[in-house]
Amino acid sequence: MSSALQDRLFAEIDAISLIDPHTHINPHAPAASNLAEILGYHYYTELAHSAGMPREAIEEPHLSPRQKAVRLVQYLEPLENTIQYSWLIELAQRLIGWPHERLTPANWETLYDACEACMQQPDWAEQVLARSKLEAVFLTNDFDDPLEGFDTRRYVPCLRTDDLVFHLARPGVRERLVRASGEEVHTSEGLRRAIGRLFERFCSRGARACAISLPPDFSPERVEPQAADRALQLVCRHGGEPAARDADVQTACQVLARFVFWTLAEYCTEFRLPFDLMIGVNRGVYAGGVYQGQDLYDSRVSLIQYRQLFNAFPRVTFPISVLASVTNQELASYAWIFPNVVAHGHWWYSNTPSLIERDAAHRLEAVPQTKLIAYYSDMYKLEFALPKFAMYKRVLARILAERFVIERGWSEERALLLARRILRDNVERIFYAES
Repeated sequence: MSSALQDRLFAEIDAISLIDPHTHINPHAPAASNLAEILGYHYYTELAHSAGMPREAIEEPHLSPRQKAVRLVQYLEPLENTIQYSWLIELAQRLIGWPHERLTPANWETLYDACEACMQQPDWAEQVLARSKLEAVFLTNDFDDPLEGFDTRRYVPCLRTDDLVFHLARPGVRERLVRASGEEVHTSEGLRRAIGRLFERFCSRGARACAISLPPDFSPERVEPQAADRALQLVCRHGGEPAARDADVQTACQVLARFVFWTLAEYCTEFRLPFDLMIGVNRGVYAGGVYQGQDLYDSRVSLIQYRQLFNAFPRVTFPISVLASVTNQELASYAWIFPNVVAHGHWWYSNTPSLIERDAAHRLEAVPQTKLIAYYSDMYKLEFALPKFAMYKRVLARILAERFVIERGWSEERALLLARRILRDNVERIFYAES
C-alpha cells in the first residue's frame, strides 16, 4: 500500500506549478548551451576533483566545450553512487530524451550532440521552464546589477548583499556603490542613504527579497552611527583589504559589517522585503579546491547569534537556510518560537535525500505549516530544476504517505493540501505580499 500511495501522492505533487525562490540563474543566458555547461556545475567538478581529477585539467584556460566535457566524463564513474549523478541522468533522459542509464567514455558524444541539438533551439529556456513546471525563478543579483534586458516577472530580482556587508573595505566595492546609488559614502549617513537608493531601485524593478550568505562567526547587532563613522574613516584611509595583523582595521571591518547588515534589516522593514539568511558557510577551507569547491559548513554556528536581530525586527520575515543538517533542529525550534523565522529549503551539503527526509520530516512535525518553504533549487542553469525538485518531491511523497496518511490517518487530499502549501502557497504569501 505504501508504495502505491507514494506513487499517487508524487504524481499529484509533481503536477503543482512552482516558483523557485532561490537560484543563481543568469537571466540573459538562463539555460545551458551544451553538455559542458551542465557538467561544469560545481557539484560535478568538485566531486570529480575529489575522485582524482587534477584541478588543472578542469580549469585549464581556453578549453573548448567538447574538450571540457570529455575530460569530466572520464571521472564520472566514481560518482555513479551520488545523488548528483542521478540528477545528471534524469536531466538527460527527461529533458533531452537520451535513453541511457550511465554516461561513459563510450557514449558521451551521443549526449553531447543531443544536448547541442536541443539547446540551440531559440525557445529552449521556455521549454525547460514549462517541462519543469516553473512559473518563475528568483535570481541572485549583485547590488549594482542594472536589472535590465529580462522579464522580471519570470526572472525575479533579489538583492544580494554579501559585498556590501563583508567587503566594503575594498575601494572597488565602495566605488560600485557610489555609481549604483548616486550617493557618496564617506559617512554612515551617506552609506545609509546609498543603501536606501539600492532598495528603491530594486523594488521598482520587482525585487521580492534581500539575501546574504553568512559565515559561522557573524553576530549581528546594532551599531551607533558614530562608531560606524569611525570605522568607515579607518577603512577608507587604509585603502584596501584589512591587513592580516592590523587588529584595528579588522575590528573596523567588523563594526562596518554589523552597521551595514543592521541597516539592511531596517530597510527590509521599510520596503517589506523578506531577508533571506543563508547561515554557516566557511569560505576557502580547501584552498586547493576547484572553483566553488573550496567552502564547507562549520557546525560551530548557532542561531543564538541572531537573537538580537529576530527580536529587533518583528516585522521582517527571515527565511533561513542552514548549511549543516546538524543545525536543522535548532532552525526548527526557532521557527517554532519566533513568528518571523521561516525554515527555508535544504541547502548545499544538506541537499541529499537522506538528510532532506530527516530534516523535512522534523520540520513538518514541529513547525506550523505556514512557516515552511519546502525547497529551492539553488541552480545555475534551468535544466537542474527538474531533477532537483523531483528528488525533493519523491522524499515529500514518502514522508506524507508514511507519517501522515498511514500513521495519522490523514486523507490523501489533506496531505496534498499540505504539500501545496509548503511548495507553492507559502512562497507566494511570504515573497509576494503587497506592500
